[in-house]
Amino acid sequence: MSDERQTTSPDGPARGPEGGGPEPEEIRFFGTTWVHHDGGYALRRAGVAVGSLALAAAGALVLRFAFQGLDTAAVGPLVSILVVVGFAVCSALAFRRTWDGFVRRPDPASESAADKSAQSLMLIGFIGSLLAYFCRSLVEAPGEKLHRAEHDAACERHARRRGARTGNPAAKKARPKGKKRR
Repeated sequence: MSDERQTTSPDGPARGPEGGGPEPEEIRFFGTTWVHHDGGYALRRAGVAVGSLALAAAGALVLRFAFQGLDTAAVGPLVSILVVVGFAVCSALAFRRTWDGFVRRPDPASESAADKSAQSLMLIGFIGSLLAYFCRSLVEAPGEKLHRAEHDAACERHARRRGARTGNPAAKKARPKGKKRR
């Protein structure tokens, strides 16, 4: 991460603590480099893409060994099919849930109960989650679009608040002489 942050963007309002604007939220593995695509942003994206794909391949290899263990135990075709279908469904659900997390924030009202029930699905379908991370990092830092929209909205609100203030608010307006209040 770079300690040197720009206080203004090329398109307008002041950003960051030095400019008095809102500070951008950090993204895992990217920090705040996603704001201006500086500080090795492209290398980080490539590293995240390669790393998540390598972890997904390693996970698939571990699942292959587990499936061979089931085959060696001679559990039967029904159990083997159930295991494969179970991992496929959990991976698809984990992919979708991870992908949705990059696009929008979860609803705080339904967050607690749904998160507890989905934790086991996410754990079983870890390959789907890693593949979602890989696919998203090919386009942008995972979650960058969501964070950028929120940050731009916060900067716009900050600029409107700063623009509405003019002069010294502590100074009293002078009354015109000669007129008395009744």
